[in-house]
Formats: sequence, structure tokens, C-alpha cells
Amino acid sequence: MLKVTLADRSEFLAGDHTRLREIFHPAKHQVTLGYSLAHGRLSPGHRSKQHVLASSEVYYFIAGRGKLTIDDQVTLIEAGTTVYVQPGGRQCLENVGTTDIEFLCLVDPAWRIEDETILE
Repeated sequence: MLKVTLADRSEFLAGDHTRLREIFHPAKHQVTLGYSLAHGRLSPGHRSKQHVLASSEVYYFIAGRGKLTIDDQVTLIEAGTTVYVQPGGRQCLENVGTTDIEFLCLVDPAWRIEDETILE
């Protein structure tokens, strides 16, 4: 068994300008997984940069309110919302609330820098 807390993982600014903590990543932690799992935050009034991943993603929103744009489709998100993003989906997240958006993001196969393209 491997148990971690958010405090065990360092926060960093991702290429899309969200703040992330990688909870589990097979290339960085002692786990045998085909996917990676990260915890993210986005401050009120901020928007992530548009980006595309070669991998699929599943977002689970823990807190906050915002708009998630995938290609040309905009969906409102709030705590309890789960969204699937297909590989190659052009995406960005905007915080339209008064508190941080907080989310979990599962990337399958596991996130790799060469699989992500920042579009702006």
C-alpha cells in the first residue's frame, strides 16, 4: 500500500497555468500504473491556457465554479461535476467564482510533457 496526502506532494505551476500536485505518476513514484493522477487549483478570475493532450483526461471538480471549454463546447462546472476530455480535445478552464476551483485530473496514459501542446 502507498498512502500520500496533498502535503506530501509539492505544488507547481503547470504549462497551462493551473497549480498542480502530482499525487501518483508511474515515472515519478513507486507505483505500477498506466495513468497519472493530479490535484489542481485555479484562482478566481483566472483562466488556464488553451492546450491539447494526446492522452484522455477525466476531471472531477471538488470545489469552485467555472467554465470548461473543450473544442467549441462550453460546460459549466461546480463541485461534483465529472468531465471526460477525449485525446486531442482543445481545452481551457476559467474560474468564474469567488473561490479556487479545485479538481482531480486523471490522465490516461500517464501525462508526459511531449504529449501536451500549449496553444497560446
